[in-house]
Amino acid sequence: MIKHLGLKAYGKINLGLDVLRQREDGYHQVRMIMQTVGIFDRIGLKREEEPGIRVETNLFYLPTNENNLVYRAADMLMKEFHITEGISIHLRKFIPVSAGMAGGSSDAAAVLFGINKMFRLGLSINQLMERGVKIGADVPYCILRGTALSEGIGEILTPLPPVPQCHVLIAKPGISVSTRFVYTNLHANELKPEQHPDIDGILDGIRKQDIRQIAGKLGNVLETVTIKEYPIIRTIKEKMMEYGAIGSLMSGSGPTVFGLFPDLKTAEKAYDHFRSEPDSKLAKQLYLTNFYNINSFERAKENQS
Repeated sequence: MIKHLGLKAYGKINLGLDVLRQREDGYHQVRMIMQTVGIFDRIGLKREEEPGIRVETNLFYLPTNENNLVYRAADMLMKEFHITEGISIHLRKFIPVSAGMAGGSSDAAAVLFGINKMFRLGLSINQLMERGVKIGADVPYCILRGTALSEGIGEILTPLPPVPQCHVLIAKPGISVSTRFVYTNLHANELKPEQHPDIDGILDGIRKQDIRQIAGKLGNVLETVTIKEYPIIRTIKEKMMEYGAIGSLMSGSGPTVFGLFPDLKTAEKAYDHFRSEPDSKLAKQLYLTNFYNINSFERAKENQS
């Protein structure tokens, strides 16, 4: 019987994010290329004799009740499978919060994966993904991980070949962006053709394993809203390119910006620039990492602790 389990919940960036239209039910039909990166939260699960779900975090402002996705993920599986034992969830956050990197969704995905393993529920990856979409549109991808094409409202996923490895500099300015505000002000059905990113061009670059083609086609339709409201995002993108990135983009609805660098020396110099005056005030959080390309089908071979 598994009493303790340690898990890593990896963040993501969008190499391409297009919104095709707003559906009559209010949801947005998207076409996105998702990529896992090497920044992760740590989650500890512990079985308890006393029933109930207890959540602890290292960030005082995060909820520890049903308003936290890890709580909802545990609650969903425990109710479905009539688990009468309790579970303690210790969440240590490192992925920037409310940053367009799916940190909360990834945490929920890790809890679904962990409870399935801990209590031997026998759910397949696809069955976990079917349940995950009830918690959030990004949760199925966060269960899958790696490189993937995401369609529908985000729940239709097609695994892709791994993107060629490069260095990823991630910068989050000290602002918060409301995802609801961005989508409300997108007016998806009124977008001009030239405002849509070239998702097919990115897919072609992935097939050719050409990182420079991929970097040259990066695009996020949500920038049309977010950059207008928060011009610091454009400034960070411009600095990324000035310091040697071969491509730079806002991830998700923002405000996080990433730059792709083909060599470590250039990436480290860019990191140092963002840490030094006068650019040190642009990014409150700064990470230098890589793509993480192990998807869930290799996950059983991975040491999760």
